[in-house]
Amino acid sequence: MAKTVWNGVVLAESEEYEIVEGNVYFPPNSVNREYFSDSDYQTRCPWKGMANYLNAEVEGENFKNAAWYYPDPSSKASHIKDHLAFYAPVKVEG
Repeated sequence: MAKTVWNGVVLAESEEYEIVEGNVYFPPNSVNREYFSDSDYQTRCPWKGMANYLNAEVEGENFKNAAWYYPDPSSKASHIKDHLAFYAPVKVEG
């Protein structure tokens, strides 16, 4: 079991997840979406493709670009399609 916690709130929790380049990627159905909103920010990974970002808000505190995901990853990264990974200070436990 792995979970992410920020400001005392569990943002995602799952027994099934992927680890890529040291980052834990949580499946879309394990994410508490009520804490997230879309960001305009994007980055490109040379082998995974274009990443989209989400902002987090918990207890009135905002964390811009707190999580990222690949909506249309390359074939090499297809196993993490729409899975979310998180930046510190979001803690991944488990």
